Amino acid sequence: MRSQALDRASRRIAGARLVGLAIALILAGRAAHLTVAHTRARTLYERQIQTEQHLSAARGTIFDRSGRELAITTEAASIYALPRLVEDRAATALALALALDLAPEHVTRRLTAHDGFTYVARWVEPADAERVRALGLAGVGIDREPRRSYPADELAAPLLGFANIDGQGVRGIEELENDWLMGRPRSVRVERDARGRALALHSTDPREVQGGDVALTLDAVMQGAAEAALLEAVERHDAIGGLVLTLDPKNGDLLALAEAPGFDPNRFRHLDFKETRARTFSDVVEAGSTMKAFLVASALDARLIEPDQLIDTEEGFIRVRGKTIRDRRPFGILTPSDVLRVSSNVGAVHIARAMGREAQHEGLLRFGFGARSHSRFPLESAGLIRDWQAWQPVDQAAISYGQGISVTGIQLASALAALANDGLRMEPRLVLARRRTGGAWRTTDIRAHGRAVSARAARLTLDMMRQVVSPEGTGRRAGLAGVPVAGKTGTAQKLDVERAAYSKDRYIAWFIGVVPANDPELAIVVALDEPSGQVHSGGGVAAPLFARVAADQLARRGIITEPQPFPIAPVQSAEIETKPLPRAELPREETPSKRQVARLARRSEPRFEPPRAAVAAPPAGPAAPEAAGPSPSLAAISLAFVPDFQGTTMARARRIAKGEALDITTHGAIEGRVVSQFPVPGTVLDGDNRTVRLRFEPRRASTRRREEG
Repeated sequence: MRSQALDRASRRIAGARLVGLAIALILAGRAAHLTVAHTRARTLYERQIQTEQHLSAARGTIFDRSGRELAITTEAASIYALPRLVEDRAATALALALALDLAPEHVTRRLTAHDGFTYVARWVEPADAERVRALGLAGVGIDREPRRSYPADELAAPLLGFANIDGQGVRGIEELENDWLMGRPRSVRVERDARGRALALHSTDPREVQGGDVALTLDAVMQGAAEAALLEAVERHDAIGGLVLTLDPKNGDLLALAEAPGFDPNRFRHLDFKETRARTFSDVVEAGSTMKAFLVASALDARLIEPDQLIDTEEGFIRVRGKTIRDRRPFGILTPSDVLRVSSNVGAVHIARAMGREAQHEGLLRFGFGARSHSRFPLESAGLIRDWQAWQPVDQAAISYGQGISVTGIQLASALAALANDGLRMEPRLVLARRRTGGAWRTTDIRAHGRAVSARAARLTLDMMRQVVSPEGTGRRAGLAGVPVAGKTGTAQKLDVERAAYSKDRYIAWFIGVVPANDPELAIVVALDEPSGQVHSGGGVAAPLFARVAADQLARRGIITEPQPFPIAPVQSAEIETKPLPRAELPREETPSKRQVARLARRSEPRFEPPRAAVAAPPAGPAAPEAAGPSPSLAAISLAFVPDFQGTTMARARRIAKGEALDITTHGAIEGRVVSQFPVPGTVLDGDNRTVRLRFEPRRASTRRREEG
């Protein structure tokens, strides 16, 4: 009995143990299940709330040196879709296509090619966004997105460049300063369900992460005047393009950069990308006889020639290893100053021979040719100068007058500025200052980049270049009333690629000039690409453009002047000229008090006035000089200089004549453009007879006298 009782008790204990073990196993399994479920739930939860898209932030503002806004960021509506939440993709695609004026196929592709967040259309008009909002489509929403805008449209577009639709700078200053301007990417949090399907979008305010601001050295007023003058010259001479570039020689500041053709950066999506480059920095061309100025400066610096040295150009040609190099006519005995004044190729060859290949090559390098300008501008070219050891005698001769050497516009301007700065070459400065949003402006450094020539050589060369802008010089049409000009003309033949030779009818007309020549403030380079007609030289078409630009830009500095070409020097005989004629001065009255007034009126070093805020109205620029009406000394002059009317319309000719207090009589057609005039441009009229006879034709005739440069 007792053993049976013990057996039953043992079985009960064993059963209880089994039940307890089973319960423990069940509880452990449940706990493990709950732990796994919790981990999975946490993962799914994080997946739901932490999925983010990173989109571009608002870019900082670009200002000119006086605080005028050149590039700003606005907001634009963009239509997005979450395709997994779209109930009927075909119907949704059709509805969006109708509302946004898009092809249904385009919208369908956007909805089927992506599972998550995707843009259907970006930067849409407000009315289009409202139509989409009114549709109330499932899985479709509207995002506020930063949009780059250029309020001045085409103004300085090649320099500014543009930012693409994703907020990345891809040209010009926008690319150069991209890291500073673009700011931090903004977070766009997309809420999803447990299966990863998007539910909603929460976008950060683009202004909270916007980039820093940039102030350029550019002067928008000078820039606008340069662009207007360039476009008029391009149209007048039927050129395919052109360039105006202005540097401050004392600090390297780029004050104006006008190019034609230009473009509107607001329309970048409709433009050919290669046509949005800044040709001044990227394109290499030949600069023609402008290079003679740097040849003479280098030779003077090396003491290989002297200012009064006589150079025999003989009968106006010279043979170099089978090639005949000619002047436009025989000039006989010339000084280095005369070589520049009449732009003698033969004289330049003699100077190059005196220097030797190595010294000539070294001189070009010191002026910055053959190397980038240190502006850091995107895609800047270094130009092309072959090593002097590879030069043949013909190469050395051709390079002396600008053939066989390729340069950029910025190189040419930088070299000219060095002559105007006592031979010291400054790095071109494009950015004046930077600031973080809400912070203070920090001005960039001014940097010198070595000495091109001695101060003595630079000053002697500038004095010689003043003779270019004289009655006997090729640049007489670059004259300014009461302001001395140092300049050099150039007419570069373009290369005919098919013939592998220089073209006989395609040219680039150049003029480089420094004003005022006795106290340089501006170094200006102008060019016209393929001007039409018989007159295509630097002296004929580029010099007048320079005069207009220089007058406009000097006014910005408080120096009031106007274009005033020198009259043509009288021809004394048919014999070869053996010495330069005396320089004829413009009739003017210039007293120390007048110069002092002009100096006080202008800013010797324009100071940057920081704008108050990127979204505020641009602050006022520098005070304009108190100048009302013409200079008293000019108003008192009884003489009148006949301007160049050729190529102008009837209306413009009348406006020019009125401004010069002249009367005009017309002959020929009743419309069209002036094809001839009498007296010729530059004639001095005195007394009561101030009538100019103009002949018009429906189409411009090519009857103007060709001037070499």
